[in-house]
Amino acid sequence: MTDQKRILLAEPYFGGSHRDFLAGLQAHVDMDFTLLTLPARKWKMRMQTAAPWLANQITDLYQRGQRFDGLLCSTFLDLAVLRTLLARTGINLPAGVYFHENQFAYPGRIRDPGYFQFTNINWTTALCADLLAFNSRFNFDAFLAGIAKFVSRVPDISLAGCIQDIKAKSTVLYPGIDFSAIDQSQPSATGRPCRKNRPVVVWNHRWEHDKDPDSFFSAMNDLAKIGPDFGLIVLGQQFRDQPQVFARAREQLGRHIIHFGYAPNRDQYAALLGQADLVVSTARHEFFGISVLEAVRAGCRPLVPDRLSYVELYPDRFRYQDNALVQSLVRALAELPAPDQRARYHHMAARYGWPFVAQQYRDWLDRLCGQPAATFLDNS
Repeated sequence: MTDQKRILLAEPYFGGSHRDFLAGLQAHVDMDFTLLTLPARKWKMRMQTAAPWLANQITDLYQRGQRFDGLLCSTFLDLAVLRTLLARTGINLPAGVYFHENQFAYPGRIRDPGYFQFTNINWTTALCADLLAFNSRFNFDAFLAGIAKFVSRVPDISLAGCIQDIKAKSTVLYPGIDFSAIDQSQPSATGRPCRKNRPVVVWNHRWEHDKDPDSFFSAMNDLAKIGPDFGLIVLGQQFRDQPQVFARAREQLGRHIIHFGYAPNRDQYAALLGQADLVVSTARHEFFGISVLEAVRAGCRPLVPDRLSYVELYPDRFRYQDNALVQSLVRALAELPAPDQRARYHHMAARYGWPFVAQQYRDWLDRLCGQPAATFLDNS
């Protein structure tokens, strides 16, 4: 038996898609993983302060005899600070970074005066990493465009070479998705009885402004006036402060609503997706878009904007132009397949599941571990 590569996973924001990604990585990639995490709170503070804490934790692991072949972290870590602190203790680990997002392309409703410190952490993290992986081509291109704009403003010096360096060590790896709950809830995407009443639309995104719920509910109100009749399922993570449009929509669209709110567990979430026929996104910001693919796996036809990561994930016929959402909804509902043809969407999502992408991650992590040898100088 060959020795497994030992990968240290350092995640200062262990929640949501970051947590799900690491869980899938550990379940589907045959390597020896060790996990160091902090709760998913106050992401700005995590970016600014997690590195010293992680450096202490890693140093303690080494002093107790543990060794690793590589380090994998996300962009919520200031890798430049971490590697510097570890170097002082003699620890040198090949470091890879997975970009779930990047701060150059992250929209804010109010411009933060400290915005540039977070883009700069992303940039210096990319510079000092050995390998970089992005969850979509859109994310990668947006990051490079942000860096190019940033360095073009720097007086007196040229930093163009940094962009080429980052390009050379970057790849796009779509995040593996765990479809198990959906597949168990819908053993066959073709096994549902024929719907005799109305088609069902689902919107399953975070209840925040960057997902543009105003446009979605405006379109649904217009659709309710012109027909056809439809059912509505609204899912997604909620927060203490949420756009007021949700409360209005719950009242205005009451007769259409089947479910309105967060699903407390994966099984209920999967079952609700299985009731829907059409999944809609109105996102103004999306680096990948797992929620739409989850609905597609459940057999839903996608209807997504002609922008962001959706351009590389979905053919033209599933994308709509701005100001054409209502017309696209009417057409999509009219073109919904019969229940015995829903499998086309179920299979369309397969290439994003962990069984499909696991080997790509294994190869990438093997490549990471093949970077200059990890060292540890015991100065005790």
